[in-house]
Amino acid sequence: MLSLLKYQPVRYLINGLVATCVSYGVLTACIHLLHIPSAGVSNFIAAAFGITASFLGSRHFVFPGTTESVWHQLARFWLLYAVLALMQAGALFVWTDWAKLDYRIGFLIGTFLQMVCSYFGGKHWVFKR
Repeated sequence: MLSLLKYQPVRYLINGLVATCVSYGVLTACIHLLHIPSAGVSNFIAAAFGITASFLGSRHFVFPGTTESVWHQLARFWLLYAVLALMQAGALFVWTDWAKLDYRIGFLIGTFLQMVCSYFGGKHWVFKR
């Protein structure tokens, strides 16, 4: 298993799973422990934590060895994620609202596109060497 960690895409997938768990844990805590009445607000808070976990994991685990300022990388990371969120929303809009196809399939397509673009955006723009 440890030999698989030498592959950057494997580390990227692990980082994504950890960030998803952080996001889901915060979402659950917001709803059940903090009693925030809005799932949307709770999810917004959770997304901030999940994206932060993803950034830290990407910087130190997926794409280590960078020497650029954390602030420059953080700004590019947030911009990348904003563009990816718009891309995924657009893909779901076209798939579901315009083409009248199943939103679950559209969500999976959008998520796959986001995952691929996030990896290459992180590798070649946010955390480039």
